Amino acid sequence: MLAGAMIVWFALTIPSVAFVIWDSITNGVTSWVQRLAWILVTIYAGPVGAFLYVLACRRPFPGGHDRYTAALWKQAANSEMHCLAGDATGIMFAAAVIPAFGLANGWDATIEYLSGFAMGLFVFQALMMRGMYDGDYWKAVKKTFFAETVSMNIVMAGMIPVMVILAAFWQGSEDPLHPAFWFRMSLATIVGGALAFPINYWLVKSHLKHGCMTLPGADGPAPGLGHRSLEAKPAKGEAKMHMRTLPFGQALIWVIFTFAVLLAALWLTDAIVPIKFGS
Repeated sequence: MLAGAMIVWFALTIPSVAFVIWDSITNGVTSWVQRLAWILVTIYAGPVGAFLYVLACRRPFPGGHDRYTAALWKQAANSEMHCLAGDATGIMFAAAVIPAFGLANGWDATIEYLSGFAMGLFVFQALMMRGMYDGDYWKAVKKTFFAETVSMNIVMAGMIPVMVILAAFWQGSEDPLHPAFWFRMSLATIVGGALAFPINYWLVKSHLKHGCMTLPGADGPAPGLGHRSLEAKPAKGEAKMHMRTLPFGQALIWVIFTFAVLLAALWLTDAIVPIKFGS
């Protein structure tokens, strides 16, 4: 049964990835970072990623991208892709390497978290988005640290139970050379992304994180709609959208809350498959 499910999954994933890459090149009007994020998420989430790309990001016709992506949930979905692409890339890299060292699953999960956080913050958030912060890399790190932390914690709260539980009961799923590994990580990515969507929605709604960004001049106003993207470069006389920063106390409460959610996920996972740090 699992073998059949994997065959169907990979059969759908290959054309899904090919479509998103092709459309990003020929029809994309977002930043290269946004396009790369969607491509990576589609590699990890297969047809689910492609389906969301069509619903939330793909330009439906020339001049229509701003209007099409205006809904807040679409802004949030595009915003989450930055986090999910970076986090999942770091996590999968660690998950592919760590088994060779024969560590306990608790150390596996810890290293995967640190790898995902580092990739998400220092590469996909700060490095790739530094242009939004006057080219100052460390300013970008500082400005994106809060959003990356709370989003990453919830992503991991969804991914860890799937990764740990399936690894314990599914032989071969820890071997990166086995298709079962990639199928297991795909399922974990989908669950983590779904669980983290509400907090990314709140982050975008609260102007604590950027949503979908249409490249200035890449797509004209939709004919007859007169709409401009919330994130587009403002025209002369228009106000520029500014990101907010939460007061330290409020930010700390949110960070503690998301760590509590992550710890709850670990506790529930441990009830099914013990999470150990020793032999």
